[in-house]
Amino acid sequence: MKATVSVSARGGITLPAKLRREAGIGPDQTLIAETTGGGILLRPAVTLPVETYKADRGREFDEAERESSETALRRLRSRSKALTREEILALCDEGRER
Repeated sequence: MKATVSVSARGGITLPAKLRREAGIGPDQTLIAETTGGGILLRPAVTLPVETYKADRGREFDEAERESSETALRRLRSRSKALTREEILALCDEGRER
């Protein structure tokens, strides 16, 4: 489908509803605009939420990871026989779950 659109004084454009439906563009969706040899291409952008943490929360993660590592090391050292690969992996998985 082709449509004629105009650019506002602030640079905004309004895409006709039929064009948005055909392209699968919903309200408040982020698009990527890029120039091509034939003009401007608009396509949906993939966005991922980013979670940020304050320093205190980061320290909590570091402490939990350290505790898990220490627990796994204590259990490994307490064994008198050599561990199989499966036993080592099981201990690692157990530490991650804590």
